[in-house]
Amino acid sequence: MGRRFNIGILAHVDAGKTTLTERMLGFTGAVRSVGSVDDGTATTDWLEVERRRGISVSAACAEMDHRGDRICIIDTPGHVDFAGEVERSLSVLDGAVLTVTSVDGVQPYTEVLWRAAEKLGIPVIAVINKVDRTGSDISAVMSQLRKLTENRAVRINSFVSEGDSGCEETLLSDSEKEDMMLDLAGIDPEIEEKLFDSQDIPEEQWRGSLAKACKERKAVPVICTSAKTGQGIGTLLDSITEFLPDSSALETEALSGKVFRVIHDDTMGKICFVRLFGGKISVRDAVRDPSGQEDKVTQLRRYSGRKYEDLQSFSAGEVAAVCGLSGFTNGDALGSMPEDRNASIAEAMIMVGVEPDEESRRQDLLAALRELTDEEPLLAVDYNTSTREISVRITGVIQREVLEETLQERYGIGCSMTEPRVVYKETPAGTGRGKWAYVMPKPCWAIVELTVEPLPLGSGLVFRSAIKEDVLVRRYQHHVEASVYETAAQGIKGWEVTDALVTLTDGMSHNVHTHPLDFFVCTPVAFLRALTDSGTKLLEPYIKASISASEDMLGKVLGHIVDMKGEFSSPEIRDGRFYLEAVMPLSRAMDYPLRFRTLTSGKGAYTSSFLEYRPCPDEVDETFPRKGVDPLDIDRWILYRRSAISDKQTD
Repeated sequence: MGRRFNIGILAHVDAGKTTLTERMLGFTGAVRSVGSVDDGTATTDWLEVERRRGISVSAACAEMDHRGDRICIIDTPGHVDFAGEVERSLSVLDGAVLTVTSVDGVQPYTEVLWRAAEKLGIPVIAVINKVDRTGSDISAVMSQLRKLTENRAVRINSFVSEGDSGCEETLLSDSEKEDMMLDLAGIDPEIEEKLFDSQDIPEEQWRGSLAKACKERKAVPVICTSAKTGQGIGTLLDSITEFLPDSSALETEALSGKVFRVIHDDTMGKICFVRLFGGKISVRDAVRDPSGQEDKVTQLRRYSGRKYEDLQSFSAGEVAAVCGLSGFTNGDALGSMPEDRNASIAEAMIMVGVEPDEESRRQDLLAALRELTDEEPLLAVDYNTSTREISVRITGVIQREVLEETLQERYGIGCSMTEPRVVYKETPAGTGRGKWAYVMPKPCWAIVELTVEPLPLGSGLVFRSAIKEDVLVRRYQHHVEASVYETAAQGIKGWEVTDALVTLTDGMSHNVHTHPLDFFVCTPVAFLRALTDSGTKLLEPYIKASISASEDMLGKVLGHIVDMKGEFSSPEIRDGRFYLEAVMPLSRAMDYPLRFRTLTSGKGAYTSSFLEYRPCPDEVDETFPRKGVDPLDIDRWILYRRSAISDKQTD
């Protein structure tokens, strides 16, 4: 076997990426017959909920051989509600195929995917799919791709209309080839010089130049395809192995890998899909999990859709499903990752309450939801031990529906879910100081002083120490830092604290009385006192939407956006339809997709994705009930942290 490529298919919803994957499997002979999303027979949409709904809700692997090389395709969900699956898949890729359609073009979620690939340094091929569709405009979409990629998009094939019989893939016309050479001239000085001297540029040279530039992320080859008819699929496969890097480029000898998908099997239990960047894993090997415990590998599998073959081992550059890693969850690293390969594109922006249909199954429901968080950590299950209320944080209303179906189908648990509620965040309103001396009851001794101050939006939570090791030893400073990040999950209003700088300004330990856990008792009190001193203001999630409908609907839609306190770009009118982008607070726009669909009788197009968190209006004062014991209730907090009471006790 030759080289190996681990490639992700990335796209906005309805771009045809699963059909594209199916066509690639058919072209290479990996499947006997090409499956269909509409018929529920696609190789990578094998979950029952995927077959019924006709959408991908989880990442799936498909393997194929092409001209002596091995290609592992990771087909990712296109719906923004399942962006967590995409986020983790991105972390294990050598290259990506970013797919748009020749009708819809670049969507807000396309921009999100592109920025994520940019952050991780993943080389990209772009695909303009559905060129057989009525309304196809390749030139317009190429302009959008050039803008998105900052003039790195280079188109390498073309299509001509065949009338009622569809379209046919062709070589570039003379004018299209001239455009391609001009695009390459901006990347390769040698090609620029030859163009200036009116010299011919052999195909071998420009393809070699494009391959080098793509791997260096200086160019994005663009291939036009029709996944429906199979046109352009051979060109795409050739481009993957010619322009994208193979997996050997990232190999190291030490064990290094990433879990990017988790499923639960009735027989094998938890199965972790792992990409290895270094080292080797064999059956019966012991692998240390994040808690430091050793898990024993019981079985290895290589999946293609739902089918698999057993393996005895797999090595750096390969993807396999590993059974026996009970201590791992989705997104965990094995060994040491060679670099930061995380791109945050998913956000659990809403929450719902979950109630079992039968009260006797409440604990079963809680156990099922916690098992599902192994597969999707963004679910973030909250359980109030006092009220026995269960809530789950999710990324969107479609995920809510899929979660409800999964609980019924997989676990046999019927449930009802409340209306979605927005997940807010907190940030300091100003600078605050908090201090606490935990010196009673003995034995204990820990003193912590912290300051908090706001940071620019999108900065996250940042910790720094302003004291030297002779004031507080380094290991205790690390305990303070860890405790700050842990406590920040619930601010004084009950929401996650973000966009804040937390500084350790003073601290003290005792050489006899201090226990290492004392700083985990002391720090939360100091931190929440600092937040109380500063006050906090709420942040709410904003979405970016791409909206298109009949031109006569424009006035109403603009009125809706204004009513929702949103902003919009200058509308573009083409062929009797308007196209615009809008930014809106989720709290006001949550039900707008349904309203818009009703307004346009289903003939409009609306897609959206998470943009960022922004300050709420002053009149908004949403709070969330605290989970567990409040550190500011100091007497109970001490008893709880010293295991004298549980968080269920109220007295």
